[in-house]
Amino acid sequence: MNEDAAVAADVVKDWWIYRGAGSATEKQARMAEHRPPWRSFKGKPDPKYTPPGTTGDAWEETHRRGAGYVPDEEERDAVNTALYLRRPLLVTGKPGVGKSTLAHSIATDLELGPVLHWPITSRSSLRDGLYQYDAIGRLHDANLRHLNAAVAHTEHRPSAADADPRSAASELPAVPASASRPADDPIAPYLRLGPLGTALVAQERPRVLLVDEIDKSDIDLPGDLLTVFEEGAFEIPELSRIAARHPRVKIGTQDDPKPQVEIERGRVQCLTFPIVILTSNGERDFPPPFLRRCIQLNLKPPGQEKLNQIVRQRLALDEGADDAPYRDLVEAFLDRRVEGDLATDQLLNAVQLRLSGAWSDDGDRTKFLNTVLQRLTGPSA
Repeated sequence: MNEDAAVAADVVKDWWIYRGAGSATEKQARMAEHRPPWRSFKGKPDPKYTPPGTTGDAWEETHRRGAGYVPDEEERDAVNTALYLRRPLLVTGKPGVGKSTLAHSIATDLELGPVLHWPITSRSSLRDGLYQYDAIGRLHDANLRHLNAAVAHTEHRPSAADADPRSAASELPAVPASASRPADDPIAPYLRLGPLGTALVAQERPRVLLVDEIDKSDIDLPGDLLTVFEEGAFEIPELSRIAARHPRVKIGTQDDPKPQVEIERGRVQCLTFPIVILTSNGERDFPPPFLRRCIQLNLKPPGQEKLNQIVRQRLALDEGADDAPYRDLVEAFLDRRVEGDLATDQLLNAVQLRLSGAWSDDGDRTKFLNTVLQRLTGPSA
């Protein structure tokens, strides 16, 4: 069965969770039921912490991006394999084929809340994904409190300098000991879990984490992720050091910077491993130990039938609607893609302009196509 035939058939296999039969609640229950024993974790949820659900602006954005996604059979097979095995899904493919949107589609179909997004650059480190600590801000605030305490101390003590100006130098206010030690100040406002750290917070329902363009990372990052992926846990040293005095500290998450989830003795341990989608444009190879721990999926550029479905879904067109108004644009897109890469959203832009009545002069057709369907690689790139 070729790609377009798989799309057209719209098969639903009995074992599928993602895009399978049943409600989102039933699908979540099936995920929990089929958890592999070697991917079982022992995190204890904070009963006072409630992760974002299927309301709010963040969820609306996830739903908007994910609802119109059109996965073929190969994609659904790979996603469901990753769900059953609790393994990260490494999605490779050319820019614009929908790698990032797949994460939103999974979160939407299973109603798992807003996607947690970690965009990778050459400067990204493991700690960036786990948590952020604003040490400079904490020191600045400690110094400000020290200054305010000194001023208040001066205002409330008798002024010996009025009687004897020579004593002014000896009458400088003493510095309160607590104000000079930032380590004794509350640390919670300066700590916040990153996208990966938030995904690993113990909870019954997994979050979807998108690690976007991991091939842009430093060479060490994929290897650094292995331990976290295997253990489903990590330590926040800044909290571990004060655990004897403050065993439980509430800090912010990627969803909300306000302290809201309690961390015990500086350790974050998941209960249900998150659904991790890693995307790559195929610009580098990854080490075998990293690949061994991932389910791999290579997204191919969509064919004509899939493009037609994408257009209908994204532009909210009726399933049985005549494709005549944009059929020639799909054909032009496929023809131009032969000589250089094009992204699917470029076709959506072209169809949207056509349906809006823009570029309606027949004599502007070539200029129109050259404007909205510029090749990303190849002769005109």
